[in-house]
Amino acid sequence: MSMDTGRRVLRIEAQALQDLLARLGSEFERAVELLFACKGRVAVTGMGKSGIVGRKISATLSSTGTPSFFLHPAEALHGDLGMLARGDTVLAVSYGGETREIVALLDALKRLEIRLVALTGSSRSTIAQASDVVLDASVNEEACSLNLAPTASTTVAMALGDALAVALLEKRDFRHDDFAALHPAGSLGKRLLRVEKLMHAGDRLPRVAPDTPMAEVFHEMSAKKLGMTTVVNADGTLAGILTDGDLRRLMEKHGGAVVNMKLSDCMTGSPQTIAPDLLASEALTLMEKRRITSIIVVDPDRRVLGVVHLHDLWGLQLV
Repeated sequence: MSMDTGRRVLRIEAQALQDLLARLGSEFERAVELLFACKGRVAVTGMGKSGIVGRKISATLSSTGTPSFFLHPAEALHGDLGMLARGDTVLAVSYGGETREIVALLDALKRLEIRLVALTGSSRSTIAQASDVVLDASVNEEACSLNLAPTASTTVAMALGDALAVALLEKRDFRHDDFAALHPAGSLGKRLLRVEKLMHAGDRLPRVAPDTPMAEVFHEMSAKKLGMTTVVNADGTLAGILTDGDLRRLMEKHGGAVVNMKLSDCMTGSPQTIAPDLLASEALTLMEKRRITSIIVVDPDRRVLGVVHLHDLWGLQLV
């Protein structure tokens, strides 16, 4: 019985989204253009369940490059109207289009010359009639068996909000780096982190010249504690790499004579490298695939910029 109910609910909501898709047209384009042209912030407002949907829409807009905040319409009537300023745009979420608290704000919005987008199920409602653009969020029925509780209608409103946010994201040419800048913490920020933010550079970078005596090479590797050192030409370009693993294999073969060998005879001349703008998650995948613990970061001219160690990436818990 519960399974049947669950399937019926999902079927009704899926159909509501299909209906929305079929009628999406020029009004959506107008809404995107209006929100894109907003010189201030997009204030999303709604009461009850519509308010909850509005908070989510506002959060999605803000995280994808459209400055936004949620304005509680009842609180706005008691002082929070001061949060609005000329140049802002309001997105009002109200299925019936007659939400008393939003209707009471209409004169103030007009006085402040604030543009209004209505996301509603009633194009003839008071809020719709006062709006610059009306987005049709109507549904044939709610998924609630009483046809009362906002269910299919809130699904449609949420989806329309997502569609607006993503359309604005693409219109702004919002990219990975922009998204990462707005999500510095949490798993999203970690997934979008570039290796240039993680690499060991400057004084922390193990670095020797091709003619460095092996005793000094050992000292550099020990001091920098990465289990390797880069070998760098005088012009800053990469000549090679020497790792702890290389040394172990050399010691097994040559014993203590290694200390008298030339670095050029010990190092790996063409090591794996990456660019500084590579995602940390991509670097981790590459290192695990190649079974290497360190990877050198270089610019397009193969000048050494830094080193990323596997432990740096594991510590981010990217997977």
